[in-house]
Amino acid sequence: MNGLTNNTTTPNPHFILIPLMAQGHMIPMVDMACLLAAGGAVVSFITTPVNAARIRPFISRIQTSSLAIRFVELRFPSAEAGLPLGCENLDLLPDSKFNKPFVEALPLLGNQLELQLGKQIPIPDCIISDTKHAWAGSIARKLLILILSSTDPRRIEMAKAQVERWVDSPTWEKLRDECYAAEEAADGIVINTFEELEPWCVEMYRKATGKKVWPIGPLSLYNREIESTAIRGNEVPAMEAEKLQRWLDEREKRSVVFISFGSLARNPISQLTEIGCGLKAAGARFIWVVKEAEVKSGTEAEKWMEEFEDRSAKDKKGIVIRGWAPQMVVLSHPAVGGFMTHCGWNSILEAICAGVPMATWPHFADQFLNERLVVDVLGIGVAVGAVVPVKPADEERKEAVVGREKVEKAVVRLMDEGQEGEERRRRASEFGEKARNAMEEGGSSCQNLKGVIKYVSDRKNKISG
Repeated sequence: MNGLTNNTTTPNPHFILIPLMAQGHMIPMVDMACLLAAGGAVVSFITTPVNAARIRPFISRIQTSSLAIRFVELRFPSAEAGLPLGCENLDLLPDSKFNKPFVEALPLLGNQLELQLGKQIPIPDCIISDTKHAWAGSIARKLLILILSSTDPRRIEMAKAQVERWVDSPTWEKLRDECYAAEEAADGIVINTFEELEPWCVEMYRKATGKKVWPIGPLSLYNREIESTAIRGNEVPAMEAEKLQRWLDEREKRSVVFISFGSLARNPISQLTEIGCGLKAAGARFIWVVKEAEVKSGTEAEKWMEEFEDRSAKDKKGIVIRGWAPQMVVLSHPAVGGFMTHCGWNSILEAICAGVPMATWPHFADQFLNERLVVDVLGIGVAVGAVVPVKPADEERKEAVVGREKVEKAVVRLMDEGQEGEERRRRASEFGEKARNAMEEGGSSCQNLKGVIKYVSDRKNKISG
């Protein structure tokens, strides 16, 4: 990361980072920790044993660097919350019925955190917590620590059914109100976006909250080296990574469509079949990420997927990746010309950074809003045609929500070499350049990051003075 140094004339401020235990939240907050440390801060990153194990290579890499980051592991209260042992991350929950108990378990981390904060040297000056950690605010106020909320504001008019969140469900009122109250009480807000991407939204958010709002992203751009990018979130076996790299190197420029639906979505065999048939009909080369939870050994889905993989390999049309994929590495490869995505915010930002246009297929939460931003506002995507939200980790869903014809049509449009496709690629490339500029010395996100650190440092000096 250019433009950030460890030079400071005052004692370094100490930030405590508390992400929601979900890959889409943890990964960017690890990047945030690196950026803050590179800017001269000391950072303590709160995690749990299972989550720490999943990013162990990345932790090891940070620990051998000069960055002042420590990883603090708290015991996750699975038993107290009635959760299966080891379910310390949203994507490890076997069914969506466990979502509420999972979020309700988070405040049980509070006592452990208080004990840890008492041992921290230097004394913490600021907590940056995900909005689901409403309980963190009371700890910050008790210890006279600044509390900043980490969120992603995106507001576009659309159908109510497509923007309902877990906390809007009838049994979630208490948790919802606690989250809103915590965000209202925060001293400021840190966002993983950049001013040039959605300036109108950032400005409206500042006016609506009356608080300091610092867009400091895209956080993923902190990782410029291939090795660092490949181990974000999870580790890919060396042989699989080499095989993927060789396959991409042998493909023509912009000839491959990358398909991945994030860490939480679960597709039944009926939907997997529609995706596979749509890809075949479209005729494009592809890399399709299918998570292990979707295709269990010995099932009908496993049999179908093996046959599909064999046919694709013989035709040299595509690769199916089971489980985790190095998404940033794939998106950054010249052979990749399009990305079919669930519209999670991390995935959107990573595609924008790579200058890759998207075929949007939202599933739940804020993803339908993000689709509208990508397709209608930024003009860098085509909609696949999903209109009905589905639950994450829903084991009971059997029907497909998007047919093969829509998949085929979206892929053909996405990979189009005509005027429409070229315009999307041009705009995607422009936003990619703006994203990179924002993170460089003098860029908007670089300046905002310095602003966050200065804000905390000034308060630290005022209190100590």
